[in-house]
Amino acid sequence: MFFFLSKTVGVMLLPSNLIVGAGLVGLILLITRFYSAGRKLIAASMLLLAVCGFTPIGNLLLYPLESRFPPWDDTRGAPDGIIVLGGSIEPDLSAMHGTPVFGPSIDRLIAAAQLAHRYPKARILFSGGNGSLDSTDPAREADFALPVFESLGISGDRLIMERRSRNTEENAEFSKALVSPKEGERWLLVTSAYHMPRAVGIFRKAGFAVEPYPVDWRSGRANLLRPSRFFIGGLGRIDTAAREWMGLIAYWITGRTSELFPGPEQDGVQR
Repeated sequence: MFFFLSKTVGVMLLPSNLIVGAGLVGLILLITRFYSAGRKLIAASMLLLAVCGFTPIGNLLLYPLESRFPPWDDTRGAPDGIIVLGGSIEPDLSAMHGTPVFGPSIDRLIAAAQLAHRYPKARILFSGGNGSLDSTDPAREADFALPVFESLGISGDRLIMERRSRNTEENAEFSKALVSPKEGERWLLVTSAYHMPRAVGIFRKAGFAVEPYPVDWRSGRANLLRPSRFFIGGLGRIDTAAREWMGLIAYWITGRTSELFPGPEQDGVQR
């Protein structure tokens, strides 16, 4: 039920969908006796779309998420393993065309490949299935990630492909079951910086200690107040941030994460 709600109600609550939905309601009202209210609703929707698309609100919402964890400290030495979360390959499009089709989070794959070459003894676990509501959909992201890693020079015997997960909670659950992390082992978690707080909280809740390795930043201190040059980019950043903030709240309320806004551990204490 949680997965179904996240893919339906969660999508409907995204700012872009809410605003467009309000505009459509306004259009319907134009043919009723509430014509005046319909005009106002359409005008408000157009104004909100412009505000979301061209102002830096998306940057301001993303920055606290992306700056929650600092860059990984490599002075502690080589990790035992590297977990890279899915989201970098579009499984359905890849199945249609018979070749990997990459999404906007390709940084996750690239960073994992770089780490694999840098630490040749580390195991590499890719966790990604298909987040579609259609449980019979055979396309799995991990199936397309495997040849990508091999083409980047990563030996197949180092790769562990987790292909069943549909969301971050299952990423953590299935990854832990596959690798059975031992006491004292150090595993890096590679995912987008904006997704890292929720991902770390879920892995902690699952009892899988990981070291955050954030990548794929969408904002930064230098551009916090910079207006968006492209409407679709600004609106996309707001939707991305809203999805993560809603996810943090929903996962915390339902007990699926260790805390509301997970942060770095200092002296063994979660912040």
